[in-house]
Amino acid sequence: MKAAVYDKYGPPETVLRVAEVQRPVPKDDEVLLKIYASSVNQTEWGFVKGEPFFTRLIVGLSEPKPKYRIPGYDVAGRVETVGKKVKQFRPGYEVFGVIKFGGLAEYGCVPEGDLVLKPANITFEEAAAVPAAALTALQGIRNAGKVQSGQEVLINGASGGVGTFAVQIAKSMGAEVTAVCSDKNADLMRSIGADHVVDYTKEDFTRNERAYDVIATIRGYYPVSTFKRALRPGGTFVLIGGTGAQMLEALLLGPWVFMTGGKKLRLMGVKPNQADLVALKDLIETGKVRSIIERCYPLSEAGKALQHFGNGHTKGKVVVTIAQD
Repeated sequence: MKAAVYDKYGPPETVLRVAEVQRPVPKDDEVLLKIYASSVNQTEWGFVKGEPFFTRLIVGLSEPKPKYRIPGYDVAGRVETVGKKVKQFRPGYEVFGVIKFGGLAEYGCVPEGDLVLKPANITFEEAAAVPAAALTALQGIRNAGKVQSGQEVLINGASGGVGTFAVQIAKSMGAEVTAVCSDKNADLMRSIGADHVVDYTKEDFTRNERAYDVIATIRGYYPVSTFKRALRPGGTFVLIGGTGAQMLEALLLGPWVFMTGGKKLRLMGVKPNQADLVALKDLIETGKVRSIIERCYPLSEAGKALQHFGNGHTKGKVVVTIAQD
């Protein structure tokens, strides 16, 4: 089968290439998936670049270990064969979910519990855009932020992959949503449910007079301490993603900064699970959530797709089409 592989660290356009590799064989609890589409995320970008350096403690110090050489976390496709212990799926079922490694390939083996049926009302590309980004948004808004109906929620970095899902999920929970993005994405934000849009190039939302019950930040360069003044008493700040400096400040100074005023800081990491994939499937089928895709690339241009993502300021997701239905 064909797959996008890398043997050394570096710019994705340079080191990621398409090669013929062995088709995997599913274990008893796995399905062999014919992959139609995969999307790219921060994890793949960091692994292929080998940056930051601590990622190499996982992937390999001088070069990537064999198990990591085919990137790709999200998948959508059709079940080809199933292991003997698989009960939920049969050959021919259309599914989407999390493969963790190996998504940028024509076939991949995925544990049964990491997949759900693909909604009939979306394409494989739209389904592949969901898992990592939407799971992160769902767990950030629902679990860490504990958003309730009627609350005022601000999403900083709203126009990216995680942000577009976060806006829609917060809105589906009954929140009044403010999206922070550049002016060129304002219409998109309103189209997916944002009640208010703040253009970060013209306005610093941490310094205006408005306060929020929950602030979730995915991207941006504000010091963590500045978010506190934009929270209401008892409010929650959720750090979903950001710069290394923000993460370090949150770890070292966050507890001290947020120890007064009843305001809370929550750091989160996504935990893939089938129940949350089902919850996302339901939101998609009822029209409350949809994938925003900036561009699709063929497998032969997987390196360009990952470089496009890594350049930043993407609108929604970047997807790689691997097979046509």
